[in-house]
Amino acid sequence: MQELEERIQAEGTVKAGDVLKVDAFLNHQCDVRLFDHMGAAWAEHFAGKTITKILTIEASGIGIACCAARHFNDVPVVFAKKAQSINLDGDQYTTTVYSFTKQKEFPVIVSKKYLNPGDHVLLIDDFLANGKALRGLIELCEKAGATVEGIGIAVEKGFQGGGDRLREDGYDVDSLAIVESMDPETGKIEFRH
Repeated sequence: MQELEERIQAEGTVKAGDVLKVDAFLNHQCDVRLFDHMGAAWAEHFAGKTITKILTIEASGIGIACCAARHFNDVPVVFAKKAQSINLDGDQYTTTVYSFTKQKEFPVIVSKKYLNPGDHVLLIDDFLANGKALRGLIELCEKAGATVEGIGIAVEKGFQGGGDRLREDGYDVDSLAIVESMDPETGKIEFRH
């Protein structure tokens, strides 16, 4: 998606340790118009699929997922919580994922009320690096008996291989911008096309 690539080039910052900072428009300050355009792009890509729910992980994926839902007949957006809460009552699906950005493992939890057998799920997230967070969401869907219809990603770090492994496993991954390489010294970002 050219619009997203242009924003990354203009406003993204490459940091040491394979970190791409895009908090000016994607995961701290949110550009809702851009999110809407991203949702439209995913709706076009997944047009032939039945989507009954969108699943993401708190917090950065929530805004994007909500905007995307508008393009999928306003299906419910469910987000996996990263910590146990007194508000989470009843039976839950849980797994553990490793966060590349936070450099630690954390639990992800979804109430069994909101992820059901027969659900056709679109997974949405802001970043895809090594794919651990998405593997966790896939595991939650498997535990629930839900079908993963596809995966929509804003920015994939292609050089980290998570997206390629998911595609090899048969998942339909639509990343709107795939970063092939980035250099913290020069700030140069190259995209896969």
